Amino acid sequence: MDTMRERFTTTVSRLLDEDPRVAVVLAEIGRDGFTEAARRHPDRVVNVGIREQLLVGTGAGLALTGLRPVLHTFASFLVERPFEQVKLDLGHQDVGAVLVSAAASFDWPAGGYTHMAPGDVALLDTLDGWTVHVPGHPDEAETLLRHAVAAGDDKVYVRLSLQANREARPVDGERFHTVREGRSGVVVAVGPLLDPVLAATEGLDVTVLYATTVRPFDAPALRRATGAADAEVVLVEPYLAGTSTAAANDALADVPHRVLGLGVGRRELRRYGTVEEHVAAHGLDARSLRERIGAFLSL
Repeated sequence: MDTMRERFTTTVSRLLDEDPRVAVVLAEIGRDGFTEAARRHPDRVVNVGIREQLLVGTGAGLALTGLRPVLHTFASFLVERPFEQVKLDLGHQDVGAVLVSAAASFDWPAGGYTHMAPGDVALLDTLDGWTVHVPGHPDEAETLLRHAVAAGDDKVYVRLSLQANREARPVDGERFHTVREGRSGVVVAVGPLLDPVLAATEGLDVTVLYATTVRPFDAPALRRATGAADAEVVLVEPYLAGTSTAAANDALADVPHRVLGLGVGRRELRRYGTVEEHVAAHGLDARSLRERIGAFLSL
């Protein structure tokens, strides 16, 4: 199976052929994947070098000319480093772009903390009008990328990861999907954390919702899933723990409820290690999730 990032390259290369509005802006990272596309479309594949602020500014300029720019680099260089440009060049000017990241929260531990971005979605939450997709499989990544590019002039963030579920699920770029039904609580699994959540909740009487589009937050789906007046909700997100807690609280504001936000902790892990070791250290492996979910729901 190819990775989400490999699927991104092939999908967007095809979109360059199919849609004359599409343009790609790179900041050195990922350029080799677009070598052939750049040969076919030299005016719509732009590499600005290691200049992430310019990456966003160039994308905004292309959007002002009527193009649909797709901007790509590691998450820490796409959202965190050029955040002022994201806020002003895109947001303040009210122009759209598709931001597609790689490396996620800790996909490349050897790169150190400069290449980790567990706070990216939380940071974008401070801005207005962003759609955020978090696919859990390369097939889902392709579907959501096509949704993002076709979304008029919207501002869209697509968060890719090396971590992936074993199989793709139907995704539509809008709603949470019910994977399992139960009566003792609701667990919302985001993107590549669906498989660990399903393993962790095996045999537990809980509903599992699968979320690949997390902004806008699908409040109606959460309300339907909770059903009873006393709602117990666990959010399991592959980025900063608690990122969607406020959204879940808002969705259930008129009913008694409890929400537990699980995800990447704030404490910085200062050893490189492996992806699997980072997952376990943040309590996102199946065994840790079962303990934490079971304790919260008294199961």
